[in-house]
Amino acid sequence: MKKLLTLLLIGGLIVSCKNEAKTNDTEQDTKTEEISKEIAYSSFGKEITDVDALSAERMMAHYDALKVGDTVNAKMRGKISEVCSKKGCWMKLDMGNDKIVRVTFKDYGFFMPLDATGEVVVNGKAFVKETSVADLQHYAEDAGKTPEEIAKITEPEVTMSFEADGVLLKK
Repeated sequence: MKKLLTLLLIGGLIVSCKNEAKTNDTEQDTKTEEISKEIAYSSFGKEITDVDALSAERMMAHYDALKVGDTVNAKMRGKISEVCSKKGCWMKLDMGNDKIVRVTFKDYGFFMPLDATGEVVVNGKAFVKETSVADLQHYAEDAGKTPEEIAKITEPEVTMSFEADGVLLKK
């Protein structure tokens, strides 16, 4: 009698654990489907979500407080104004009020489509840096600028930059 009772108890535990796992998987799939129905994104780099992404205005307040060399982890929204025309290795985001943030990709681990446009969510590190004349000229060359335009670059520039480890491009 003890063996039969023990066997029934073990069998009941196994069946109840099995059903609970299926329920959690189904609930997770349903939540994922609901999120993806809200806004469709193409994902690049590390997998991220758009939850808690700062608006352009709020992110600019953070940039205003940064000094050259400061870094802050952030997730922000922006609108693409330009993408590297050679291989998509950087992009510029229009943050409003004539403010531009230059985005590069961590360890050149991924690139954006050359024709990328629209809104993005980027996750990574925001910082302010001084860009040398040589780098500015290189970026201008990548952007397809003429030799005359490139020659006009003669002074370093303090830029708002962002190193992204993940990007969501709104479809």
